[in-house]
Amino acid sequence: MTRLQEDSSPIHLSDGPIRDSGAALLDEAGRIDGFGTNVATTLAWAVGVGAARGHERSLSDDWSFLAAVASRDVGAARILEPHLDALDILDQAGRDGYDVDLASIHADSGSSWGVFAAEGAGMRLEVQGDGSGWRLTGTKPWCSLAQHLTHALITAWVGDERRLFAVALQTPDVTPHTGPWHARGLRQVVSAPVDFVSARAVPVGEPGWYLRRPGFAAGGIGVAACWWGGALPLRDALAGAAQREGADQLSRVHLGRVDVALWTARLALRSAAQEMGRLPEASHPGALAARVRAVVAGAVETAMDESARALGPLPLVADEAHARRVADLEIYLRQHHGERDLARIGADIVEGRGAW
Repeated sequence: MTRLQEDSSPIHLSDGPIRDSGAALLDEAGRIDGFGTNVATTLAWAVGVGAARGHERSLSDDWSFLAAVASRDVGAARILEPHLDALDILDQAGRDGYDVDLASIHADSGSSWGVFAAEGAGMRLEVQGDGSGWRLTGTKPWCSLAQHLTHALITAWVGDERRLFAVALQTPDVTPHTGPWHARGLRQVVSAPVDFVSARAVPVGEPGWYLRRPGFAAGGIGVAACWWGGALPLRDALAGAAQREGADQLSRVHLGRVDVALWTARLALRSAAQEMGRLPEASHPGALAARVRAVVAGAVETAMDESARALGPLPLVADEAHARRVADLEIYLRQHHGERDLARIGADIVEGRGAW
C-alpha cells in the first residue's frame, strides 16, 4: 500500500482547507470490502457521496476528491465520476430554469446515475413525443454499468439535433447488453450497448443544451482529474525504488520525469479550476478543457511508460494492486482520443476559439 493510499486526506488542487466531509467519505471507502472491484458496494458508496455533497463546493473541491478516490482505486473513480457528473448536470438544469420531472421515472436521492452520450456507427437512439410524453427507441453504445444503474442521462436524436433525456434503466423497455467486453482493465465497469424500445424519457434542457452548457467542459476535466489521481501511486512506487539500497541514477531520472509530468498536470488542473470558476466570463471553455485533458493524458502516459521501464515486470505480475491500476488506467485513458483531440485544439486556434 502506498503512502497516498494510506492517507485519508484529499489531494489538494487548491490552497484551501480540507473539507471534513470529503475526508470522512474517503475513510468510509477504506472500510469497504472490494472497494472499486465490487460494483454494488462501490456504487452504493457513490450514491452516498452524491447525497452528502453540499452546494458550497468549488471545482477544486470536486476534482481533488475525484483524484483522491482514483489514487485509492481507479475503478472506484470510474464508477463515481459519472454519477456525480449526472447530479451536477441535473443541478445545472434546475439553475437554468428547466423543470425535470424525475418523479415520473421514479428517480430520487437513492438513484444511481450514468451519463451515456457516445455515438457509434450503425447505432442511433431516437426520441419521439406522443400524447403521454417522450419515448426512446434504438441502441446506444458505450453505456457503462447499465446493468447496475437505476437511471441515466442519455443523449438522443430529435430530428437532426441531439437532446438530453433522463431515463429509468431497470424497466422491461430497456435491455443492456453484457458485452462484448473483453477488457483486462476496468473489467467490472462493463461498457456495452443498450437497446431501448419505446422507453419513457424525461427531457433535460432544450435541444443542444447539454453540449453548449459550460459544465460540459468542467465535466471533461473532472475525468482528467481521475486520470491524474490514478497515476500518483506510480510516482510513489518510483520514489520507493529510487530510495532502495543500491538504486542508481537511472532510477532517479525515471522518478524525476514522472514527478515533473504529474506536477505540470497538477498546475493545469489548478489553473483550470480557477478559470472555470470565473464562468460565464471565461471564453470558450471547451478549448480550455481540451488543453487540460491533453496535458494530463500526456503526464499519465509518461508515468505509465517510465514506471514500466524503471520497475520492470515484477510489479505487473506480483503486485495485484499495481497491475490492476496500470490495466485500469490503460482503458480509462482511452477516453482521451490522442491526436484527434489535439486536432480539435488546432481547429479551435485556427477558428479563433483558442486565445490564451
